[in-house]
Amino acid sequence: MIDIHSHILPGIDDGAKDLEGSIEMARKAVQEGIHTIIATPHHKNEKFENPKQDILPLVEQLNRRLQEENINLNILPGQEVRIFGELLEDYEKGTILPLASSSYLFIEFPSDSVPRYTEKLIYDIQLTGFQPIIVHPERNAELMERPEKLYRLVKNGAATQLTAASIAGYFGKNIQKFTGQIIEANLAHFIASDAHNITTRAFKMKEAYDFIEKKYGSQMVYYFMENAELLIDQKAIFKEIPQQVKKKKILGIF
Repeated sequence: MIDIHSHILPGIDDGAKDLEGSIEMARKAVQEGIHTIIATPHHKNEKFENPKQDILPLVEQLNRRLQEENINLNILPGQEVRIFGELLEDYEKGTILPLASSSYLFIEFPSDSVPRYTEKLIYDIQLTGFQPIIVHPERNAELMERPEKLYRLVKNGAATQLTAASIAGYFGKNIQKFTGQIIEANLAHFIASDAHNITTRAFKMKEAYDFIEKKYGSQMVYYFMENAELLIDQKAIFKEIPQQVKKKKILGIF
């Protein structure tokens, strides 16, 4: 498996606290069957600012340590960018880091809202040749309330990445339900761990894929896994035609 979203780099954000914590996470990842991880520390959120030049040396350091420990895991550089208006300007300045030297770029929303300028920025990002990937939309309060906003973003070219723990139910039944609705409406393109540690925010990738296989079949598993491989290989991902999220009936009433 390939995990495109992880906070495995040591001491840089709210993920692994130190190098030993990174090694613990690496061992756990390998146990789950993960062979490649994109390290995506937070950038431009309320607490952390991790520009490209700070991330790259830590990725090299961690890969060297993994080789010394004989841990068969490859770490690639990335960044989880909290959306902000000057994102493209900062890319030109050299502080924004796409995923694994590809044209794919993580975009994170605040947990409770979607900024008004989002649609225009997503459009502008694509004009520059990048493919924006919205991370964990299933955990955004505004998108849960107004899923048509997510539909419009995907219809207009954005991709999305769901969290493995959301699929497996670790963020509660409401988020798990919304995650399923996103998958069923063809609004999801990647599954990733967003792992921060091996206890409270662990990988849960195998558990998520097992759940998907039981509920949606092996083809859906292959779809998500193949897209992760295509991203790493810097190729175009698979996309199904997006649909509106269907409102579920409650006692026969919409």
